[in-house]
Amino acid sequence: MLAKRIIPCLDVKDGRVVKGVNFVNLRDAGDPVELAALYDREGADELVFLDISASVEGRATMVEVVRQTAGEIAIPFTVGGGISTPEDMKRILRAGADKIGINTAAVNNPQLILEGARRFGAQCIVVAMDAKYNEAWGEWEVYTHGGRKPTGIRALAWAKEAEKLGAGEILLTSMDADGTKDGFDLKLTAAVSDLLTIPVIASGGAGKMEHFYDVFTEGKADAGLAATIFHYKEIAIHDLKADLKQKGVEIR
Repeated sequence: MLAKRIIPCLDVKDGRVVKGVNFVNLRDAGDPVELAALYDREGADELVFLDISASVEGRATMVEVVRQTAGEIAIPFTVGGGISTPEDMKRILRAGADKIGINTAAVNNPQLILEGARRFGAQCIVVAMDAKYNEAWGEWEVYTHGGRKPTGIRALAWAKEAEKLGAGEILLTSMDADGTKDGFDLKLTAAVSDLLTIPVIASGGAGKMEHFYDVFTEGKADAGLAATIFHYKEIAIHDLKADLKQKGVEIR
């Protein structure tokens, strides 16, 4: 069994880290390069940067943020947001990112997963998936465009398809749990984890240390990702890791 990973997530807009609840009501949470360096020192296993600036200016800002961050940290980091071609991937990887996160672009063009995996290796391709429970289906539906657009695609089928096309990991965000601090969506995470052989990063809902224990045991996730609780110093990463180790979870 792979050792579990703790991954802070930085949503970056116009060169600043922001955080919201259920994908809205954004507030400033600091400088991305400074936060990344802090998390590296505090024992984070990896980082995820999500560029939520949709403009061309946002892209240029993000490349610079990636370049600066790569010079400050030793741990791997994934960058996602607005990456829609292999050339976009190449630009971000060249700037110093270790992995690329793709979401909307992958749904719109699944071949992008295949092309990315062929050119840069499956280990570089993280397919991010925003999923929300659909009462009518009794299953989860994939949303795109930062959680704003329902696709009519079933989440479990899409996760399987992404793996088949060459994704190295799935970054799974529960829109129902995002920002609530009530715990990860264990049913969704376990359903996806049971289906796949590639690692699943659980995202959305972390509020307490025990939520990570739950998502690693009951949810069967390979990594736990969070933002608010780390940005606002509600939980320290080294304390979280000590707590998990004490409970018998093998951690990086």
